Amino acid sequence: MAKNRQPVAKRCKALGISPAAMGYYKKETTRNSSNQSRKKKSEYALQLQEKQKVKFVYGVLEKQFRGYYEKAERMPGKTGDNLLIQLERRLDNVVFRLGYAATRREARQMVNHGHFTVNGKKVNIPSYLVKPGMIIALKESSRSIDRFKNNLEDNAYHAIPKWLEFDAANMIGRVVAMPTREDVDLPIEEHLIVELYSK
Repeated sequence: MAKNRQPVAKRCKALGISPAAMGYYKKETTRNSSNQSRKKKSEYALQLQEKQKVKFVYGVLEKQFRGYYEKAERMPGKTGDNLLIQLERRLDNVVFRLGYAATRREARQMVNHGHFTVNGKKVNIPSYLVKPGMIIALKESSRSIDRFKNNLEDNAYHAIPKWLEFDAANMIGRVVAMPTREDVDLPIEEHLIVELYSK
């Protein structure tokens, strides 16, 4: 399975996003710390950077991202909004949003290792898209693992999106609605991605 192994802090700096937006609160880099002004970026460079930013944040590679875009294009509504909503619905992102994992990369690994069930059935596919009414639970055999306990304690005060509900006592999350564009709390200009793929 293909994975993005780029250094987080270095890549965040290059894409102009904060590592904290991805769950890395203690990472930083001195790359380009002098803040020297560079020449103005072209329209294509801005569009490409926006696409790379979204791919990096959600841990999706090009082929799969293109698939999400083509599906978003066929759906009713705005293509850019549909694209981001699909990415939010990924199981690894939901696990991260519920506080089981400190980062999306960690959430992806947890899902791969089969720690979660969806509606009572084990699902180990990070790209699995959740729907309203689905219940995401930590397997009974995984509830004693310290990593999950520590993450849930650390993330106890983090806001859970309104389209999700979480029962911390029973370690059960529920999808109560479809996410909306407003639920994506990252500085993303999705119209640039649409313009890039529309060429």
